[in-house]
Amino acid sequence: MSLTVYAATFLLTLLFIYLLMRNAEKLGLLDIPNERSVHQNPIPRGAGIGFVSAVLIASLVFNFSHFVEYYYIYLSIFIIFIVGAIDDKRGVTPKIKFLFIFFATTILYLNDIQVSSLGSYLGYEVMLPLILILPFTFFAIAGFTNAFNLLDGLDGLAGAVGLVMLGAFLAIGLLHHDTLIITLSSLFIIAVFTFLLFNWHPAMIFMGDSGSLTLGFVISILSIQSLSYLTPAAVLFIIALPILDTFIVMTRRIQRGISPFHADRNHMHHFLYKAKMDVKFTVILIVYVQIAFSIIGYQLNQTDNFLNLILFGILFYIFLNLLDQRIKHRHKS
Repeated sequence: MSLTVYAATFLLTLLFIYLLMRNAEKLGLLDIPNERSVHQNPIPRGAGIGFVSAVLIASLVFNFSHFVEYYYIYLSIFIIFIVGAIDDKRGVTPKIKFLFIFFATTILYLNDIQVSSLGSYLGYEVMLPLILILPFTFFAIAGFTNAFNLLDGLDGLAGAVGLVMLGAFLAIGLLHHDTLIITLSSLFIIAVFTFLLFNWHPAMIFMGDSGSLTLGFVISILSIQSLSYLTPAAVLFIIALPILDTFIVMTRRIQRGISPFHADRNHMHHFLYKAKMDVKFTVILIVYVQIAFSIIGYQLNQTDNFLNLILFGILFYIFLNLLDQRIKHRHKS
């Protein structure tokens, strides 16, 4: 792949994000603080419109043959990007988001980007029945895409964690000479890194759903494509942090007798931020955790999926109890 496409992605991301910041109020892309916000003043949002557009345009113009070969990949990404951009502008209901994700997932499924096996357990491979492949693929993609979206709560957090995951998949793509993984991961690494120049604390612009939904969806595609080389449990570790965070938050809500989909400030980054009130420290700490998970996932690739899932369950239990905001209240009582 020509260096031109990388340079174009970098420059277009710079240009588009700059224009979005200059015209955010006119475009209706200002993030007004609410009770769940960490920032105090209105800040432009929707930077995903800039960096995703940059990737798509650079790929179309400077990597046309690859764009045509994998048109269904870019079409599905564009569908998620559109619903995210609309959500940044005027808001979209969860049902509409899931409908768009289902449509995009169906395009992938029809082109053999799907989850058909859950891996080998104690020597037996668990294959999904044909009728369950599309529903399970949709469940996996929609679940991770929304989990990643929920991670976008502090300056630089979603972008930095996304960079770690993209870097892990780039290494996998290079090792196995997978053009699709190499191209997608490397282009989004450049775009997200450029975005972080504006989003690192104190942020000048937020990613918005146009960025977090699309980035989560792209990482989902890379995860499924990597199943050709890694076990499902290994991939689970590489993308572990948003999944663990969502499971923990939903479990905690169920324990409190409220809807698991109720928005609150009980995510991992909220808990750690309250402990030290330092955004940069919190983001860097969480990034290190994700780096550790990614390394563990890659190292565990050749071991039995059953043992890996037990390890993942143990880690879930540890995080569930360590990140329990009720502990403070119990001690006070």
